[in-house]
Amino acid sequence: MRCFIGIDLGSTTTKAVVIDENQNILGRGITNSRSNYDTAAEVAKQEALVNSRFHLFRNALGQSGALNGSLDGFLGQLERDFRAEQYLEQLDDLEETCNRSLETAKFGDDTKAVGEALNETFERIKVEAPALFAEGAKRKSDFFRDIAGSQYLAIGETVAKEANTRYDYLLNVFDRSIIEVENRVYSDSIRRHLLAALERTFAALPETAARRAQVEAPIKGILDTEMEETYVVGTGYGRARLPFSKEHVRSEILCHGLGAHQMYPNTATVLDIGGQDTKAIQVDPAGIVESFQMNDRCAAGCGRYLGYIADEMNMGLHELGPMAMKSTKQIRINSTCTVFAGAELRDRLSLGDKREDIMAGLHRAIILRAMSILARSGGIRDEFTFTGGVAKNEAAVKALKELVEENYGKLTLNIDPDSIYTGALGGATFAYRAVVQEGKTAEKRA
Repeated sequence: MRCFIGIDLGSTTTKAVVIDENQNILGRGITNSRSNYDTAAEVAKQEALVNSRFHLFRNALGQSGALNGSLDGFLGQLERDFRAEQYLEQLDDLEETCNRSLETAKFGDDTKAVGEALNETFERIKVEAPALFAEGAKRKSDFFRDIAGSQYLAIGETVAKEANTRYDYLLNVFDRSIIEVENRVYSDSIRRHLLAALERTFAALPETAARRAQVEAPIKGILDTEMEETYVVGTGYGRARLPFSKEHVRSEILCHGLGAHQMYPNTATVLDIGGQDTKAIQVDPAGIVESFQMNDRCAAGCGRYLGYIADEMNMGLHELGPMAMKSTKQIRINSTCTVFAGAELRDRLSLGDKREDIMAGLHRAIILRAMSILARSGGIRDEFTFTGGVAKNEAAVKALKELVEENYGKLTLNIDPDSIYTGALGGATFAYRAVVQEGKTAEKRA
């Protein structure tokens, strides 16, 4: 089947979207943006194609009726088992790479002890690995580096104490190895992992054993279906580094405008707050950009700013919004500059202001800055679509709703749960149009 793919290489994460010949979204994929942008683009694309397979599994099994009443449970278990298979392969790779790094490390007489501690650390990590992918398990991240790094740091410290060896040597080996492993693509293993996961899922859900043939046939049929990468379009903050010819690259503005239109066809104004920039875009009824404005010079008021605040508060980025929602008092924050915000935050705390009130003030300051960018782009028209990673922050959404109503009255505000993929969706739509409407072919890809 022909697939059209959009890849949005952002400053923090790289996203990909796959659509079919009817412009239906088949799958979405995301990974952390790496120093190796080629790898980030490839991994995000592979994740989107895997997600597409699961979408097709659902459709095929739903039509077959083989799992009536237990389809969600079966597919949930299958995906968890697949992720576990992927994780274990990467762990094996990381262990081998760490051992190679150890061979060239200059730890002198401690090398043997560090090697023993390293092997013990990985043995314990692998024992704990299945629990990370069990039903109901909570992980702060789905990225391999974050999961493996968290386990390695915690278990490695314990092992180092028990073995009376230097923990910093274990950290040194990990730091020298993780980037190499992170920048490898495991696309050749996907089919094997899916088949292995299928076996594990049948073992975990014995009630489906009698219907195994009915379930296996549709799944293997999907696995045998070639997903042709007909045309790929790249966009995003790092689009100049994407491994495509210029013909396959579109600006962020065009892709976010078209992507928002695909999500909500009546969109007239788009606000996108990402990790590195804020974009205010006006589009016509066909999703074509009429005008736009972006933040100038720095990342003030963007996701990076919130990340800096989270670090200053010794909190996770995901904790900022919920804390701000507990606010009972409005505090005015004067600076959205990452350089000065930390100082103002500390001043507020020293004056006795509550953390939740400070957080609410910070979120309002971010949105006030976005409102000024929107005003320069032509204001806010109905319908208004909010996209980007910050659109998932409930405190930012609350501040935006309040300020929009104060300045423009009641408008339709669209926020899609998958809005972080807006740019990639726009790219995929441009890819579709390039082939279907303009007659281009995949051979023109670099």
